[in-house]
Amino acid sequence: MRELVAVALTGPEFVAALRRAWDSGDAVLPLDPRLPPAAVKATIDALAPSRLVDARGETSKLAGGHTVEDGDALVVLTSGSTGVPKGVVHTHDSVKASALATSGALGVDPVSDRWLCCLPVSHIAGLSVITRALTLGVGLEVHHGFDADAVVDAARRGATLTTVVPTALARFEPALFRAIVVGGSAPPAVIPPNCRISYGLTETGSAVAYDGYALAGVELRSLDGELLVRGPMLLRGYRDGTTPVDAEGWLHTDDAGVVHPDGRLEVHGRRGDLIITGGENVWPTPIERLLHDLASVAEVAIVGRPDDQWGQVVTAVIVPTDPDTPPTLDELKALLRETLPAYCAPRRLELVDSLPRTLIGKVARRSLDGG
Repeated sequence: MRELVAVALTGPEFVAALRRAWDSGDAVLPLDPRLPPAAVKATIDALAPSRLVDARGETSKLAGGHTVEDGDALVVLTSGSTGVPKGVVHTHDSVKASALATSGALGVDPVSDRWLCCLPVSHIAGLSVITRALTLGVGLEVHHGFDADAVVDAARRGATLTTVVPTALARFEPALFRAIVVGGSAPPAVIPPNCRISYGLTETGSAVAYDGYALAGVELRSLDGELLVRGPMLLRGYRDGTTPVDAEGWLHTDDAGVVHPDGRLEVHGRRGDLIITGGENVWPTPIERLLHDLASVAEVAIVGRPDDQWGQVVTAVIVPTDPDTPPTLDELKALLRETLPAYCAPRRLELVDSLPRTLIGKVARRSLDGG
């Protein structure tokens, strides 16, 4: 009987627990050891693992656990619009397909390359670093979290590949690595030549596109403004038995965007992020990318605030580089009008000390929206 094992470990200890579970034919549910007890309970209740390896490395049996299917390798948490834990089920076959596609695009050499994982292993970005290294037999170093000094030290000791979020990229010298995969939020304004900007979801097991183009074996299309993905790296389904994959094998991502005739992918953002102001559709991502170019802007998020006249008003929530000399609304409008329609310009400016972010660096828009 194949079991689901929840593992609340990080670093090398997580890798060892993952190997043991896989050797036994079981699947692994990575848990962030920083989760509060209520969140752990909600996750266990929703996803029904049979065993728990806690942050001390001790294993306990759980009541009410459900088995997994033959070939299942991982159940990875993602969050739905309701915030209820949702488990994405990946098989050993989908894990291998993702590893081959991403490694092929990066030209990974198992002899000379070495992966560094410095992102949370409970999220697909960090977890996939581990699984592709194990799948292809590539050297691997796993940290308990991101530390810029430790990243530099790993590179000097032979790590050649890593995955980071844009906010982390600015904290060390990228040239220390042969290649860096960057994902998780809007890319930096200046992208180092050895960096690959990724697009992917938990449901795709990792990236399905680098620098706007599909990886080998991946098909991309847009339907009614929604991005669809097809390929062997897609999830088997969700833990509750539902699936976002249609009868023709297309994953409906709920991301808005377009695939241009030359195959180039343009991602607008989550469909729920769309701002409708005065009847016009405004996507936050293009605005955020432009405003990042202002020296006075350290961080920015574009959101829609309710408004009786416009329905929503485009609002720039900004962390200024220097709180004593913050950007002005007029400066933001002047920059944007050079490239975007006038209705994309923010009508409101909110200055904050920091933006709420998820553990892997994405802006937590639900927190900004009050959701």
